[in-house]
Amino acid sequence: MARSGLAAAARVARWADAALRPGRDGASPDGAGTLSDATAELAARDLGLTVAQVRADWDTARLAGLVEVHGGTARPGWRLRAWNRDDSAVLRGWVALFDAWSLAHPEPADHEPAAVAEVVSAMPQVLSFLQLSAGPVPVEQLLDLLEQRVSELRTERCEIPYGPQPEPPAEPADTPLAPLLDWSLHALASVGALTCGDGQATLTPLGSWAVWVKLEQICVAAQSPAGNIEVAAEEMLRGCAQLRPKAARDEYRAWLAARPVGSAVTELLDAARGEDALLRGLAFEALRVVGAPAEPDVRAVGDDPTLRPYALLWLAEHDGADPEDAHEVLTREEATWLWVDTAAAVADHGEAPMLVRHLESAVQPTVPMLLDEVRAVGHPRTVQVLVALAAAHPDPALAKAVRRAAFQVHTGG
Repeated sequence: MARSGLAAAARVARWADAALRPGRDGASPDGAGTLSDATAELAARDLGLTVAQVRADWDTARLAGLVEVHGGTARPGWRLRAWNRDDSAVLRGWVALFDAWSLAHPEPADHEPAAVAEVVSAMPQVLSFLQLSAGPVPVEQLLDLLEQRVSELRTERCEIPYGPQPEPPAEPADTPLAPLLDWSLHALASVGALTCGDGQATLTPLGSWAVWVKLEQICVAAQSPAGNIEVAAEEMLRGCAQLRPKAARDEYRAWLAARPVGSAVTELLDAARGEDALLRGLAFEALRVVGAPAEPDVRAVGDDPTLRPYALLWLAEHDGADPEDAHEVLTREEATWLWVDTAAAVADHGEAPMLVRHLESAVQPTVPMLLDEVRAVGHPRTVQVLVALAAAHPDPALAKAVRRAAFQVHTGG
């Protein structure tokens, strides 16, 4: 259903990807990601559509993330790139459109913006009621629920007028929220979330699924320990450092559920760029929970020497590699750099026996080979890692060799 509902938008987005690339004649990118008259007419001719259909499909593509606007330039989104191989990308696109239902259909022009905002804020409860009803619901019943929820929102804001007030006017026969409810239902119908007719509204199977997903996200977010869901990425990752893997993943999901995916990915990558190697590893674990939406940003950090090994492993696993074999995508130098970075995390946050056991994960078959390559890789924490390893290792001869390597790195030898 999601593919069918977004097919026309995907078609226009693919046309734009081909026709609006730099160097193509007859079309050009338009400011703020909108289509100029000339471009819309060209698309209509090429696709056999009307200009109005092209503009409507383009707007849907933007709302669904099939097209992303950066500055004044529109470019294909990751969901369009993944359209043919990833059903979850299609579903995420439709959910993004569902979230933007109030933008998909023009709001009534003769209503105060504050009233429109109140109705938009109240509609999740209306949708939840529709989902629980699992069938047609009379619009009059939905109107009663909407009025109740809007009244609650006004009470929560404590809207108490000051000074003398005129006598309140008599209640109109028809509530002013009725046309706004009508607009909301038709806007939700335009994105495929429900159907309206004969004075009733019914969620589509896709709409019911979307509401269920939203309710599940709220429940997941509610499971976060106090305060963790509200803090920045770095503090959240530190709070997860002592958790078991499954508990940490639950924390990541709760933290992500409370944020737009784009800003969450940016926060996690910023945390990964810091000096704490432990946070670097945990940040990419959290990005594994994000999944496909993080792919463009993870690819973009592949040129950062600090993040490159983590990004390559993430991308390999995302593309279907077994986690136990993913390390094969790393060069020997990248694997050695990652070994030092992980050792730094263990030295800072773990116990001495863990650091000794970490030797077994090195790709080099012998300790002398490891020390030679560690010296050459240029990790900023090399000296501290070798000093900590020498202090922890029970073999005096090996500890002496490691201390010598640390001294050589420290003195530039």
